[in-house]
Amino acid sequence: MKVCIYGAGAIGGYLAAGLSKLDDVELSLIARGPHLKAIKENGLTLIKDGETTVCHPHATDDPASLGPQDYVIVCLKAHQAWQAADTFAPLLGPDTAVVTGQNGVPWWYAHALPAPLDALRLQSVDAGNRQWDRIGAHRAIGCAVYPATEISAPGEIRHIYGDKFALGEPDGSQSDRVLKLSDAMQRAGFKAPVLDDIRSELWLKLWGNLCFNPISALTGQTLDIVATEPSLRKLSRDMMLEAQAMAERYGVTFRVDVERRINGAAKVGAHRTSMLQDLEAGRAMEIDALVTAVQEMARAIDHPTPTIDAVLGLVQHLGLARGLYEPLAAHAHEDGAATTGLAMTPAA
Repeated sequence: MKVCIYGAGAIGGYLAAGLSKLDDVELSLIARGPHLKAIKENGLTLIKDGETTVCHPHATDDPASLGPQDYVIVCLKAHQAWQAADTFAPLLGPDTAVVTGQNGVPWWYAHALPAPLDALRLQSVDAGNRQWDRIGAHRAIGCAVYPATEISAPGEIRHIYGDKFALGEPDGSQSDRVLKLSDAMQRAGFKAPVLDDIRSELWLKLWGNLCFNPISALTGQTLDIVATEPSLRKLSRDMMLEAQAMAERYGVTFRVDVERRINGAAKVGAHRTSMLQDLEAGRAMEIDALVTAVQEMARAIDHPTPTIDAVLGLVQHLGLARGLYEPLAAHAHEDGAATTGLAMTPAA
């Protein structure tokens, strides 16, 4: 089994450390900069549960040097994956599966949905349909990523918590390719259940990210404060209920209620969300996949989301003012025409 992890950062590196233990997996990593240099020179180090292990996977910054793969596991952020779409071609054989390990709404979201929902092309995460056209939605396997990890030094991954990577085909099938990948990941030490509704699993995580991340970035507050301070908790709840009502029109089911989801976030404690961390570190803010795509899905079916719209507008302007955000949809006509709406009955 040939597996390429595209984006060997915190999550990709954690996956690589596990998969490198399997004799029947030919593993390669695509990385860059000091991280790549360190992996090449000293191997990839994982620090987990007080133990340090080192593996020596093949690492490169040139996808063309690797050839077609059985699986490409994409661990780039959503905007980085869009930028890299043109470099995927050498990795793609006739049966290559592409596993999307990003947070937020994936670019293939409409694939295998019933008509007319299957016509949606999300420009906020796939401007100009670049990934849809270059990679192909038929290759996509969804992945809900739960572990928390960090790059503690170039070539060094520190595991914080979690080992679950939920997998699922967009059409809900138990295909050979997803079952084989699940088996390999479980033998590598991860929990990798195959779900028949991967979108609902992705939404369970996105449901919190779409409000907690921008609110924390706007206020500078940690997750425990956002989830418990009365005005911020209400704002989070209003955004989540708007998103839930919209997502249910796309067939999503929510296995927990909104209060339980917020309470779960509060229990995490004084955690700085990824968007707040990016803002403070001067890195590009991941706004579109977490929030803009939710707004785009709502507008496609004429579903109102006034609270989401307001918070999104504020965090977008914050990102623009800091030079940390460029709307991906601004590139929508570089590769193709945008799809802006669906022929559905508007919301009441």
